[in-house]
Amino acid sequence: MLTSILSIIILVLGVVPQPAAQKKIIYPPGARAGGNFSPGILVDDSLYVSGMLGLDANGKIPETFEAEVQQSLNNIDGVLKAAGMSREHVVSVQVYLTDLNNFQRMNAVYAAHFKDPRPTRTTVGVAGLVNGGHIEITVTARK
Repeated sequence: MLTSILSIIILVLGVVPQPAAQKKIIYPPGARAGGNFSPGILVDDSLYVSGMLGLDANGKIPETFEAEVQQSLNNIDGVLKAAGMSREHVVSVQVYLTDLNNFQRMNAVYAAHFKDPRPTRTTVGVAGLVNGGHIEITVTARK
């Protein structure tokens, strides 16, 4: 009886149950599995990249703010590349700044990194970031 009712609903509404999308964790080169978050999650053709600080391979923040912004973007590039994507696949960006007075400085580095058509972007001022960072960037990309 229940099967008949579901069949009728599917025919009337054209709704076909879909299996749950598979999630694949993406690790950039040199990243270790584990921890409390995934650097990236690939679901179908969409990649969700965790917030990336401007930390270098040694876990240090570069000396200049511009270098920190560039390092954050480079870290994102590593996750994109590991997923078989590039910055041209990025559709949305969220930028978190501890000092909104640095917006123009961030924007100069950002503009050189993303070409037209640029992704959507949200920039938010925050009270602080982990590890003493001044910027954290997260992106969503789609093939």
